Amino acid sequence: MRLRALLENDALGLRLLGGEKELDRTVRGVMTTDLRDPSRYLSGGELVLSGLAWRHSAEDSEPFVRILAGAGVAGLAAGEAELGAVPDDLVTACEHHRLPLFAVNEDVAFATVTEYVVRQVSGERAGDLAAVVDRHRRLMTSGPAGGGPDVVLDLLGSDLDLRAWVLSPTGRQIAGAGAPLSPARAAALAGEHLAATRTGRRSPYRTTVDGTAYSLFPVRNVGRGTTPAAFPDVRETVLSDWLLAVEADAGDWPAARLDLLQGVTQLIAVERDRRDAARTVRRRLAQEILELVQTGAVPAEIAARLRVAAPVLLPGLGAAPHWQVVVARVEWAQKGTGTNGNGTGGTGAAPVEAGPVAQSLLEEILVDPAWTGAGTGAGAGADASDRIAVAHTDDEAIALVPLPAVPADPAPVPDAGEGSQPGGAGGAGGAGGAGGAGKPLDVHTADPGLHADALLAAVRTPLSAGLADDGRLTLGVSAAVHSADGLRGALEEARHARRVAAARPGPVCAAGHHELASHVLLLPFVPDDVRRAFTARLLDPLRDYDRRHRAELIPTLEAFLDCDGSWTRCAARLHLHVNTLRYRVGRIEQLTGRDLARLEDKLDFFLALRMS
Repeated sequence: MRLRALLENDALGLRLLGGEKELDRTVRGVMTTDLRDPSRYLSGGELVLSGLAWRHSAEDSEPFVRILAGAGVAGLAAGEAELGAVPDDLVTACEHHRLPLFAVNEDVAFATVTEYVVRQVSGERAGDLAAVVDRHRRLMTSGPAGGGPDVVLDLLGSDLDLRAWVLSPTGRQIAGAGAPLSPARAAALAGEHLAATRTGRRSPYRTTVDGTAYSLFPVRNVGRGTTPAAFPDVRETVLSDWLLAVEADAGDWPAARLDLLQGVTQLIAVERDRRDAARTVRRRLAQEILELVQTGAVPAEIAARLRVAAPVLLPGLGAAPHWQVVVARVEWAQKGTGTNGNGTGGTGAAPVEAGPVAQSLLEEILVDPAWTGAGTGAGAGADASDRIAVAHTDDEAIALVPLPAVPADPAPVPDAGEGSQPGGAGGAGGAGGAGGAGKPLDVHTADPGLHADALLAAVRTPLSAGLADDGRLTLGVSAAVHSADGLRGALEEARHARRVAAARPGPVCAAGHHELASHVLLLPFVPDDVRRAFTARLLDPLRDYDRRHRAELIPTLEAFLDCDGSWTRCAARLHLHVNTLRYRVGRIEQLTGRDLARLEDKLDFFLALRMS
């Protein structure tokens, strides 16, 4: 803004005392001070507001004005509340240094002048930034010369003092200016965004996390304020859309600023489309290998395709990697979408095509920073998304994940209880262990590959918000194999593990190959009526007794089995006297007609508890 704009606003009530020829100076900010020497806080272009508390005599005006002029301020506005009128010595000093001088009436608060200047300057900066954003968008649509979304986020910070980050639906930071968000905060913001999208709220979504206000903008090529009703079914995009998180409350923003932020999201959407296009080659490789595996192609043909895929997925590795297979399925309840597009109303709507949703989501999960070993191992420094190949068939997504080979006798890997972190594609360690063709690696001596629970640990909360009450994500992970011979078995193993996960409660569940060698593999395939009858026969008498007497027989039974039938360890865990524990176990045996000293009866109780 120009200085003369201050005189055009009657509400400010400013009077010009000198410097009429300098009124075309540009005002870039405002500062209030009563310091004798405020130069350390000035950067040039400010309108300085002062109550003149620094002035004790006429000799004080000259050095004060000289300091302001030397700092390049745009003008000085002196308040009349302290002295009743602006002194002549100050007027003279300003004329000498050609510094425009305004008088601020005692009835006008400095805060009023400050608010007006800040609003005008901010609006002009937003207009300038909008032009930059538009130019940057044109550059990015024609090629990579624009520099990516980080450039525009930097401009938001420098010109509008807005800190912003681009996040994936799982909370992974894709771009940002300044310090990154903590993983917990990023995941919380992603969850808020997904929940707001599913409930049909109008964007931007405003929320508060740990006392800090944020505004969340969906990254889509649509107009400002668009609701999910604009899409056939929001479930088709909710688990793949990026979001722009801005550290500010946009509730009272003018339309111009909201339009500017919408322009930023459209620019970021261009980058998103570019990255999706870059995944085309890896997706095609995965699809070709998957088709060969499922049609029973000879191992030599599959191996040839793997040799093509290895340098694409692990550039510069220089050795054939091991492979793991991850299978994911997204399922939606058939409730229809009605007119609101959020999957909660109407009937007879076409089912959501879940295969592409699962594919996009699995690609995101497999590059989540909470589990990848970025920065270590072979292939470190490359973008983790460049090492993921995901195909989809029907409602199922299948990922072929390469793991760098390790020496034949790798060092033992500490288990989770010793603070180990699972490695990811191209992450720490590798898939080590030698064996026959297609033989899964020894998971006890070297298993730095993908772990089912670790894959979902950091993303379970936000994804649960996006799945809401009508969606489920289930995921299965195979053991690692080191040749084409083992890929078909790895695929079947991952599919079996996913079915085990599907038998568990909750919107986001995973299972790994470790669980396929235990009773856990059998339980999901027990018919529901058999399951109910078996558990009712054993556990219903105990539940009824607990309801009537608050005897806690069920928790006692669980603890007793978990302690392998040890009376002393179980009593210590439950903080009971051993005689009290013996009484409870005796009551369990009396109510059920079973004997907990017999292995068969212990096993029946154990399975009943697991199935319930």
